Amino acid sequence: MNSKRIALHALAAFTCTLGLNAFAQTPSPNALPKGPITLVVPFAAGGATDIVSRLVAKKVTDKTGVSIVIENIGGGGGVVGAQKVARAPKDGSVLLMGTVSTHAINPIARGFSTYHPLRDFTPISLVATVPNVIVLNNNVPAQNLKELIALIKPQPGKLSYGSSGVGTPPHLSGELFKSMAGVDIEHVPYKGGGPAMTDLLSGNIPILFDVLTGAAGHIKSGRVRAIAVTTPQRSPSFPDVPAVAESGLQGYETYTWNAIFGPAGLSPAVAASLAAEFQRAVAEPDVQEKFKELSAIPVGSTPEGLNAHVKSELDKWGPVVKAIDLKLE
Repeated sequence: MNSKRIALHALAAFTCTLGLNAFAQTPSPNALPKGPITLVVPFAAGGATDIVSRLVAKKVTDKTGVSIVIENIGGGGGVVGAQKVARAPKDGSVLLMGTVSTHAINPIARGFSTYHPLRDFTPISLVATVPNVIVLNNNVPAQNLKELIALIKPQPGKLSYGSSGVGTPPHLSGELFKSMAGVDIEHVPYKGGGPAMTDLLSGNIPILFDVLTGAAGHIKSGRVRAIAVTTPQRSPSFPDVPAVAESGLQGYETYTWNAIFGPAGLSPAVAASLAAEFQRAVAEPDVQEKFKELSAIPVGSTPEGLNAHVKSELDKWGPVVKAIDLKLE
């Protein structure tokens, strides 16, 4: 499968994801767990998923009085944390902030047998979608994507790029970039976007493919240089940063998402109540404004909407994962 066709397989889901806003947000019976609830974030603290998780968890806690405690469990591109939730009690006391990695990429990688993304989880609510971004250490002598490609090509295998882990959207964003640009750069996986950004800032890696939510503050401060976002259009939060497709790689598109899941067997009443509270949290004006600042697009879906979304994402990423023969490390 050529790189252009790979990119086209990744193209349709953005509209589908945004369409989930249309699901009715009907109040559910008050079947919330008494708490405390542990929300497992399957990546290290400081990354995009961690930021989104803490924001909505605090809002739900403030609105309901039910304490939601964040537990960061990094490793395996989200696999370790997701596996814990798949095996958790079926009472709503342990939830997962899942991502495209945990529920659409890792499960279809070669040799993966840890859990099934549909059978082993109860979908609750799609929280937000987020573009990815290519950022550089400020010492890298490239001011845009074309200059970066020109810098990499004469020295194959000499430069490296970081990501939040094997099989994550930033990793696949990097692999798709390599394929479409015809460049050879080494992938350096980290246990989350936070540690990867730390190494970019220190100069240990020159290039980072990151989720825009996690990188936004560093871009605004000027500590790193953003040269392209990975969605077809520019981000409203960073109108001066061009899209990859504008820079010569037409058809290139990737993005990530965050969603709440429980273990399989969670009662429909509990799932509906939790979904209603996360929908209300996402709809709050201050949360919407914070998401905008973080370049995240708020959604807030029903459990049925999230289930349909996961199925569509599995269909979308299957050809991409197969094309690069992804095997989790």
